[in-house]
Amino acid sequence: MSAAQSAKRTQPGKAYAKKTSRQSAAKRSKKAKAVKKASTRRIIIALVGIAAIIMLTIGGFMANRMLERRTYKLIYADEILACADEFSLDPCLVAAVIHTESSNRAAVVSPKGAIGLMQIMPSTGEWIAGKLGMADYSEEKLMEPLINIRLGCWYLRYLSDKYGGMERTALSAYNAGPGNVDKWLNDPAYGDGKRLISIPYVETAAYVDKVLSAKEKYSELYEKELCK
Repeated sequence: MSAAQSAKRTQPGKAYAKKTSRQSAAKRSKKAKAVKKASTRRIIIALVGIAAIIMLTIGGFMANRMLERRTYKLIYADEILACADEFSLDPCLVAAVIHTESSNRAAVVSPKGAIGLMQIMPSTGEWIAGKLGMADYSEEKLMEPLINIRLGCWYLRYLSDKYGGMERTALSAYNAGPGNVDKWLNDPAYGDGKRLISIPYVETAAYVDKVLSAKEKYSELYEKELCK
C-alpha cells in the first residue's frame, strides 16, 4: 500500500475524532451552562426565600407594634407632656398611670367614686386644688383631661417627694393611700422605715407591677412622642 493510499484511509478517522471531540466539548459546555443555570436558580430561590423571611419578620414586628399601640394608647400626649414637665415627672410614668387607672377614659367613675383619667377621689382633688390655688375648682372638673392630669401629676410629685423618690412606694401610696403605706413602712414585715420590702395588699402589688410594666411599654412604643 502506497503512502498516499494510507493517508487517504487515516483522514476519515481523524475527521471522526475531531467531530467526536467537538461534540464532547459541546456537551461539556452545555452541561456546564446547565449546572451554572441551576446554581443561579438555586441562589435566586434562596435570596427570594431570605427576602420573604425578612419581610415577614418586619411585617410581624410592625403588626405587633400596631397591636401594642392599640392596647397602650396615647390620647393625651400634649397634656401629659405639659403636666409632667411642670412637676418634673417622667411622661411615660404619667401615661402608664393613666393607662392603668382608667384605660384613657376621661369620664370614667369607679365604684369607689374615683373620677377621670388618673382616678382622683373628689376629696383628694379638692385638697390638691387648694394646694394649687385653683379658686374655680369643682368636682366636675375632674372629668376634664388637662385638669385631671395636672392634679394627678401634682399628687404623684407629692408622693415621690414624701417617699424619697422611691417609685414603687409612691405608686403604692397612689393606689392604697399614704396612711396604709406609712403603716407598712413601719412594720418590719413589710418595710424598713424608708423603703417597702413587700406590699401586703395583693391588689396594690399587682397595681404597682402593672404601672411599671406599662411605663416600659410607653417608653418603647412612644419614644418620639414622650421623650421630646
